[in-house]
Amino acid sequence: MIEIMDTTLRNREQTSGVSFAVHEKLSIAQVLLNDLKVNRVEIASARVSDGEFEAVKRVARWAERTGNLHKLEVLGFVDGDASLDWIESAGCRVVNLLCKGSYKHVTEQLRKTPEQHIADITAVVEKAQQKGIEVNIYLEDWSNGIKNSPGYVFQMVDGLKHLPIRRFMLPDTLGILHPGNTYEYCKQMIDRYPDLHFDFHAHNDYDLAVANVFSALRAGVKGIHTTVNGLGERAGNAPLSSVLAVMKD
Repeated sequence: MIEIMDTTLRNREQTSGVSFAVHEKLSIAQVLLNDLKVNRVEIASARVSDGEFEAVKRVARWAERTGNLHKLEVLGFVDGDASLDWIESAGCRVVNLLCKGSYKHVTEQLRKTPEQHIADITAVVEKAQQKGIEVNIYLEDWSNGIKNSPGYVFQMVDGLKHLPIRRFMLPDTLGILHPGNTYEYCKQMIDRYPDLHFDFHAHNDYDLAVANVFSALRAGVKGIHTTVNGLGERAGNAPLSSVLAVMKD
């Protein structure tokens, strides 16, 4: 089965001029999970604002009453207990941990070695396990990483694959991929790590998000990410309706 995670409630608010009220967040989550039957919903980034915290709490209360709590996910950061405490206090049980998926990001943004970053991630995953919070990880800037520093990408996955991480999520963070290399790079990951669950997260900077999602599916990824109407940071993400049509047809 292919999982669909809709990230509208996080990614769409990175669109200029878009901001959801609490009741709007709840209504969108309800439609996505109850009516459209997506498998998972990423509802927020941890520690953004007090308003976001209240919105996540309200959605989580509804989700717990209706048996959907395990389908809610929150973007978190490699920041010790901080993101995990925020997520736990909001009532959610799944963190999508934002890690660095390219050598350039880890050395120039974090100014750390790969070994240090792996150690920091490991510590957060262990804390999450103690709190009963399920962990997925984003390999941020993975598309540049697998293109320009594949040894770093493999070092990261090799260093983390033994941990209780449910999904490894492969984002085309800057939207640089085309269908040919999307297939090649996703297939490379799947062939090297056949026992891991990989998601693909497309950005639409060159109007190739849906085509790239299709290529990732052909390569064998088990999860794909969408947003309603494709809204999101910069040129947006893969539209849910278009992806569903491509998958069906």
